[in-house]
Amino acid sequence: MRTFVGVLVNTAVANVSTSFLWFGLTFWIYAETRNVLATAVIGAAYMLFVSLCSVMFGTLVDRFRKKPVMVIATLAAVGVFVLDAALFFAVGADGIADLGRPWFWIFAVVMLGGAVVEQLRSIALSTTVTLLVPDDRHANANGLVGTVQGVSMLVTSVFSGLSIGFLGMGRTLVIGISALVLSLAHLATLRMPEAQVVHAEGSPGWVDIRGGWAAVRAAEGLLFLVVFSALNNLVGGVFMALMDPYGIELLGVQGWGIGFALASTGFVAGGLVVAKVGLGRRPIRTMLLFCVVVGAVGAAFALREWAWLFLVGIWVYMALVPVIEAAEQTVIQRVVPFERQGRVFGFAMMFESAAAPVTSLAIGPLAEFLVIPYMRTEQGLARWEWLLGRGDSRGIALIFLVAGVVCVILAVAAMLMPAYRAIARQYDRAAPSVPAAPEA
Repeated sequence: MRTFVGVLVNTAVANVSTSFLWFGLTFWIYAETRNVLATAVIGAAYMLFVSLCSVMFGTLVDRFRKKPVMVIATLAAVGVFVLDAALFFAVGADGIADLGRPWFWIFAVVMLGGAVVEQLRSIALSTTVTLLVPDDRHANANGLVGTVQGVSMLVTSVFSGLSIGFLGMGRTLVIGISALVLSLAHLATLRMPEAQVVHAEGSPGWVDIRGGWAAVRAAEGLLFLVVFSALNNLVGGVFMALMDPYGIELLGVQGWGIGFALASTGFVAGGLVVAKVGLGRRPIRTMLLFCVVVGAVGAAFALREWAWLFLVGIWVYMALVPVIEAAEQTVIQRVVPFERQGRVFGFAMMFESAAAPVTSLAIGPLAEFLVIPYMRTEQGLARWEWLLGRGDSRGIALIFLVAGVVCVILAVAAMLMPAYRAIARQYDRAAPSVPAAPEA
């Protein structure tokens, strides 16, 4: 457990460093351009690349020991961010911020590469729960993972907003890269007991989609879990595309950075509750019930253009997310053999990550060119004022409302499906997945 905590803390530092840079890019480009479409494209591209790489990442986690995988991922992220910083200082802030020139898109894509590589560590971390933590404590350990993610989000949002607002993008790059180098040095000192990796089916290829699919299909009802999470992420893409623009419109860059940090304490609170009390005997049922609440909250937190309503709603939203994520991870860790968990997590991430950019790419143009202009007309305000009130961001509020209602419908429908009962039975009767003993 001490080793797991060390890995968890190290991953937190790496995630903070990477998210600090990625959030900084999003804040900076919206502050420079006030263009919702640009932020939507950036967010969608990130999720799309995560989707494209996730099966390969999962295969690497199963193919090699976990610590070398984490070291290589961090080292690659450092190298990519250093290259991007060199481009930024060579071209200059004004040249990078011009969307009509290629430099911004090159800068964003290179930074995207560093952020995506860091996801390899996330998959490896999920498998270390099985490796280092007893089965009856998996839900609690997954709650700790959610807590660390919440702390990372809190720290990132505060310092990204303040750093972009007061120091600019150049110094933000220097700070983020320095912190990531420190996490790499600490990771090198950790010892992780793990046996030599042995594959009963032979060494998997570098991108083992077939192995991931077979492992998912081997557990009755697991495909239902993956598909539901992907559909739920379709709704999540709406919030990914529009949450930052809405928050910046209400509070400004620095204000939204601080506000989002306060709201992110909900993520910490939710993770701590799971770490303390677990998920109950039926984590799938817990997940779906909380998805209903998430949809209801998402539909309500922008009904009026009040900063306090939005921040309270985001806090509750954040508090529920770690419960949902911990439930999915706990089920996979129980029903999938340890030697295939990396591919299953990667396979699930492929579908779940692909869903959000589809929505984000659709919502960005829809919001920028249709819904937002419509809700700024007298006709649009007159039709929706009874529900959404008046304000400059009522178009985004309308999209949040529809997305929340869709989320509720999806979760209720899922609870009525036979596949839901199948995965619940599979979880109840599955024996705990036990890794091989480490070598002496």
